[in-house]
Amino acid sequence: MAQYVAIIEDADPDVISLWFPDLPGCISGGDDVEEALENAPEALAFYAQELIADGRQLPPPRTLAELEADPEFAEDVRNHTAVLIEWPPVSEAME
Repeated sequence: MAQYVAIIEDADPDVISLWFPDLPGCISGGDDVEEALENAPEALAFYAQELIADGRQLPPPRTLAELEADPEFAEDVRNHTAVLIEWPPVSEAME
């Protein structure tokens, strides 16, 4: 089971957004952090389906330390909350 780092941003007081540095364009959101986290596996599933339809697969996830060392994402990791999202979700992995 893989764990992708997700960045939680709360710049808008009415919406929480969540995005994956390793998965360009894969985003989730919600009215609060809990809802954004609940929606994250669905966003990952949709993203994976799109890649598979194009004959590709999900890239391997990087660790938080690797993202902190990447100048493209270091500031985001420092300034926002980073969480790990398991893929596939535990419920799917058991099927």
